[in-house]
Amino acid sequence: MPGSTKWTAINKQELIIEVWEALDCESVGCSELEKIQEALHQRFGPGGQESPAAIARVVADEGAVLRHPEVLECDSKWRLKYLQAQAFERELDFSDFNKAVASFSILHSTQSGDGRLRGVVINARQHQVLISRSKIVTVADRERAKEIANWLLVWLQSPQLFPDWLDLRLRSEQFMRKFPDEK
Repeated sequence: MPGSTKWTAINKQELIIEVWEALDCESVGCSELEKIQEALHQRFGPGGQESPAAIARVVADEGAVLRHPEVLECDSKWRLKYLQAQAFERELDFSDFNKAVASFSILHSTQSGDGRLRGVVINARQHQVLISRSKIVTVADRERAKEIANWLLVWLQSPQLFPDWLDLRLRSEQFMRKFPDEK
């Protein structure tokens, strides 16, 4: 339902209410909160993220009856996932080639199909793309960021094949010529 509707709300609170009204439910529990979260993410991207408890407060203020045990359980699970993703993201560092290789090793040792991992990698890639386009960093830093952004893209496209691809890339004549100081 949230994925198939064109929402008109211009901010998160309005969208929460609009989706809740479209769900046409008297009480709100975990499934409804997750649908609202999905709509927030689709509309506003990662910046649209809201906890189930925050969403529940908004709809309760509008008159929704909350299924409190479900809301609490949903919020607890979400917070645990969210904190784990933040901790995982802090472990990864794509600021140079050696750190990036070590981070890809960590990624490979975890579940590559996990949606949270994809989100972390997408964010890391966006950061590297910004650096690669920045006029305030050195040309060498821009080139390194562009290369690492490409690695992240390849990982997103094929995480299972990535370790072999990276090994070949690091040994390629093109890479060695472009980055002669790297091992």
